[in-house]
Amino acid sequence: MHGHPASVPPSRGTGAGLRSDLERSSRASGTMADGTRQAGSVAVIGSGGIGGYLAGALERAGRDVTLCVRTPFDHLVVTDASGEREVPVRIVADPNEVGAADWVLVTTKAQDTASAEPWFRTLVGPGTRVVVVQNGVGQAERARPHLAEGVAVLPAIIYCSVERTAPGRITHHGSTKMSVPAGADGAAFAELFAGTPFEITQEQDFVTVAWRKLLSNAVVNPITALTLRRIVVFNDPAIEELARGLMGEVIRVANAEGARLTDGDVTRILEGYRRMTGDGGSSMLYDRLAGRPLEHAHLTGAVVAAAERHGIDVPLNRAILALAGAASGQGLAGDR
Repeated sequence: MHGHPASVPPSRGTGAGLRSDLERSSRASGTMADGTRQAGSVAVIGSGGIGGYLAGALERAGRDVTLCVRTPFDHLVVTDASGEREVPVRIVADPNEVGAADWVLVTTKAQDTASAEPWFRTLVGPGTRVVVVQNGVGQAERARPHLAEGVAVLPAIIYCSVERTAPGRITHHGSTKMSVPAGADGAAFAELFAGTPFEITQEQDFVTVAWRKLLSNAVVNPITALTLRRIVVFNDPAIEELARGLMGEVIRVANAEGARLTDGDVTRILEGYRRMTGDGGSSMLYDRLAGRPLEHAHLTGAVVAAAERHGIDVPLNRAILALAGAASGQGLAGDR
C-alpha cells in the first residue's frame, strides 16, 4: 500500500484507543465503523493532471477522497497560484482495497475508459453516481458498457489547464470550470464542488457544450503535440490559419450532429489562446513529450467518424489524424 495508509493497526488496549483507530480507518476507507458509507465520499479514477487536481480541490473543500491509480506513488502534491501543497488523500492501486463511494469520477484518457472496469466493480454501489470527466464527445456512452445496468452516469466537460510533471506531482496553469447536463444529478454534482475553485454550469444543451470543447480540443491538442510547442504557437499567423481551417470543418460536422456552433466560437477560442501565458500547453502535448499514447482517436478521430456518417469532407482533420496517429506513443528520438 502506498500513500496515506488505509488503516492504523489496532492498539493493544481497548476502549478509546480502539475507537480512535476505527475512526481513522473509516475516514480513510470512506465507510463508517458499522459498514455504512460516509456522505459525500468521492473516488477519483486516474492520477493524471485532471484527476490529481480534482482530488486536491475536493479534499481541500473537506470531502473524503480516494485517488485510484494504476501505478502507485507515495504522495500527491499540487502546485497552483497559492503555492505547493501536499494533499492528504488516500492513494490506492488495488481495486480490492476500496468500497462503494457516493461519487466516482472517471478522469482517465478516453482510450483508457475500459481500464476503469475493475474499479467500478468495487466502487459502484446502490446510489453511486459516476461522472465521466474526459475530452471528446459521448463520455457517458464510453463508460456504460463497463457498468451495471441502471447506474447513474453523468458526462462532464472540463476547462482546466493542468500538467502532471511527475507521478503524483500536479501543476495548475489556469482555468477551473466544468459543465454537466442540467438535472438532479447535475445539481448534486455542483453541490459536491461547492467550496472548491471550480465553477460548475448546468447545461440544457449539453450537445453544443461538448462539441464546443471538442472544437477547441481538435485544434489545440494535435497542433501543440505535433509542433512540440505550447499555446503560444497560435501567435504564428500560419498556425492560426490552419486552426481556422480545422475548426471550420469541425463546425460543419458538429452542427450536423445537432450542435449549434458558429464562427463566433472560432473567434472566441483563438482569442482565448492569445490570452494564455507561455506555460500553458495541452494534455496531448504532455503525453507526446512523455512518449505516451495520444488521445487523437477520441478527438480528431471523433470528428472524422462523425463526418463520415454525414458525408462531410474534412481533409484537414484527416491529415491531422494521420500525423497524430503516427506520432502516438513514439519517443521524441523518432525511429532511431
